[in-house]
Amino acid sequence: MKVLVVSWEYPPVVVGGLGRHVHHLAVELAALGHEVVVLTRTPTGSDAATHPSSDDVVEGVRVIAAAEDPPAFDFAQDMMAWVLAMGHSMIRSGLRIRSATGEPWVPDVVHAHDWLVAHPAVALAEFHDVPLVATIHATEAGRHSGWVSGRVNRQVHSVEWWLAAEADALITCSASMHDEVTRLFGPDLAEIHTIHNGIDITTWPFRPRRVNTGPATLLYAGRLEYEKGIQDAIAALPRIRRTHPGTTLVIAGDGTQETWLRELVRTHRVTRAVTFAGPVGHDGLVTLMQACDAIVLPSRYEPFGIVALEAAATGAPLVTSTAGGLGEAVTDGVTGLSFAAGDVAGLAAAVRGVLADPVAAQRRAVNARDRLTAEFSWGLVAERTAGVYLSAKRRVRRPLGRPVIVERPLPDRDLSGGPG
Repeated sequence: MKVLVVSWEYPPVVVGGLGRHVHHLAVELAALGHEVVVLTRTPTGSDAATHPSSDDVVEGVRVIAAAEDPPAFDFAQDMMAWVLAMGHSMIRSGLRIRSATGEPWVPDVVHAHDWLVAHPAVALAEFHDVPLVATIHATEAGRHSGWVSGRVNRQVHSVEWWLAAEADALITCSASMHDEVTRLFGPDLAEIHTIHNGIDITTWPFRPRRVNTGPATLLYAGRLEYEKGIQDAIAALPRIRRTHPGTTLVIAGDGTQETWLRELVRTHRVTRAVTFAGPVGHDGLVTLMQACDAIVLPSRYEPFGIVALEAAATGAPLVTSTAGGLGEAVTDGVTGLSFAAGDVAGLAAAVRGVLADPVAAQRRAVNARDRLTAEFSWGLVAERTAGVYLSAKRRVRRPLGRPVIVERPLPDRDLSGGPG
């Protein structure tokens, strides 16, 4: 098939896990024999003079990066205007795609990744009259504990709703995200397919653990945002240190809540026991994962939790909440130890369980890594995604009204809200 993948991030422009996901998927689809074109963008803050639009073949994938237009929109201050401008430049680049013979290149399917590319993906699928497949990686309501009461929250939610309503097939990365998308955007949606994220274990080398006779080191890796639950790990640290003196916590990553989290560290009087390592890069993260006694992922909202797979590949014992996809990626007592999202006492107990029996923790870590090759290979993800492409049919379009936006939290969602 000829597949047009539309994503606002693709190497070398990578913001988070979405960029890595689209990259691995596109390369594997090309390896299966599909003709894959990725339509993406140049770096934020660039322009056509410094970073002109490009059209290159990388790892068997044709990558078209649309240059930013001249209007001075700043993503942090003018997010929706910036997104619309990006979409406009991507549409123009998408309409100019030519084949090797110079003829217009027409895809068999358009695959959109998240709401930021809704406008170019919907427009190009409509122009070519081909099925639109949309992967919903996360939702605005989920990221904000169920609330979409802010002006920008409502705007983002409405674009997510529009993309879901326009899609001829939907993909989510976990069963919990399947349920969330149905609850938020249903019931008149196309079929929703659950396809877990994959992992390339060759880039996350395994290292067996030696029994540590000294103070333990815990690791958190990811964005510093409220929904990641880092505040719960900080709150649990004094309890953990009472039974395991000297235990420290390394926090790797950055985000909007770093200042608040540093204040919490002082509030809980664990300043000397917590290190904010900042962004450490891939190699630095591998080193931290291989050295830690356990990685703690206390998310309160987590569509999937790719960091859990990456840590498992390195052999790091897993201590994770049961939020969303983490509850599906980690089997309590078999591939790691789990606790209910937001349960500080449960988090402390799980960490103590790992530190009290490192042999059992290592056995679970080996089980976790063995599971990766069987269930989370990118080749399998690509095969399943191609199956969605083949089954997707362009539905009869009908006029859409404005979405009804429910501003209260979703059922069964944590209601505690974020800082401030």
